[in-house]
Amino acid sequence: MKILQKKLELCTQCRVCEMECSRTWFKEEKSEKSRIRIHQDNLLTCTQCGECIKICQVQAIYRDKFGVIKVDRKKCIGCFMCVGFCPERAMFMHNDYAEPFKCVACGKCVQKCPTNAIYILEEAAG
Repeated sequence: MKILQKKLELCTQCRVCEMECSRTWFKEEKSEKSRIRIHQDNLLTCTQCGECIKICQVQAIYRDKFGVIKVDRKKCIGCFMCVGFCPERAMFMHNDYAEPFKCVACGKCVQKCPTNAIYILEEAAG
């Protein structure tokens, strides 16, 4: 399972990770469309805990073969309960989209982080 991990002591809150995520997934520079967020002294990113899977009433959230939790846009009804119940506050919504979005541990932000404050951890799916 791929999990985006963080070393908060190395984060300078430069927001390069947010910008790279926005460029990669939304073709924009707006950080509010990033799948990860710098918020106060924390980096909000999915830990693949699975709580969102449990709360989704229509089974639109699933774990793929690599252990990464994803949202099936075709099944999602846009209730955003997963956003409210995410213990990491790592499920996001934006007025431009009918469904929530989250980090899928693609690693683009890791490649651009100038201080190596984020990295991908590979764990056995449990």
